[in-house]
Amino acid sequence: MATIVVPFRGPGGKQRLAAVSEEARAAIALAMLADVLEACLASAPTVVVTNDAAARDLAEEMGARTVGDPGGGQGAAVTAALASLGQGVALIVNADLPCAEPADLLALACAVPAGGMALVEASDGTTNALGLSRPDLFAQLYGPGSAARFRSHAASLGAEAVAVDLANLRTDVDTVDQLELLRDRVGAHTRAAISAVPS
Repeated sequence: MATIVVPFRGPGGKQRLAAVSEEARAAIALAMLADVLEACLASAPTVVVTNDAAARDLAEEMGARTVGDPGGGQGAAVTAALASLGQGVALIVNADLPCAEPADLLALACAVPAGGMALVEASDGTTNALGLSRPDLFAQLYGPGSAARFRSHAASLGAEAVAVDLANLRTDVDTVDQLELLRDRVGAHTRAAISAVPS
């Protein structure tokens, strides 16, 4: 059975939502996390790696295990969570994918090749989700152009890397405009958070 890792930096990681208040930004970030966790927890055991107290409380209330974020960015956070896992398939799913559904996570897990990795690339070349046949295939390669770096990393290990085109995982949220465009597709938690923002 796969285990899913969800790194969550907190509302501070969503500075491009600055068009709304700090309070609204925090609420939206947590709401997106809640929608991602609903999809994840319906699919597999889930670990949230964060130092955000509200996110930790939410995750544990929903039934996820939590791991403290050691600092140093998303790659270090994911490494810390993976270190707590045994062998077997691990999925890494970003916390800003409020359209995610259980079927998407099942499709990602099923796409992981033996001994290799599957990845969902965002439109800007970053990486929204990874599926690893084993945790030690991970490397701290996030940032601009990371999808290409993950593919190169797999090749350097002699491992297969496959691209998986899953619209709900390809669609991340960084701005208020993106939220508005996705209003009819996002999960119930995010939809409620958007509706609560004063117009």
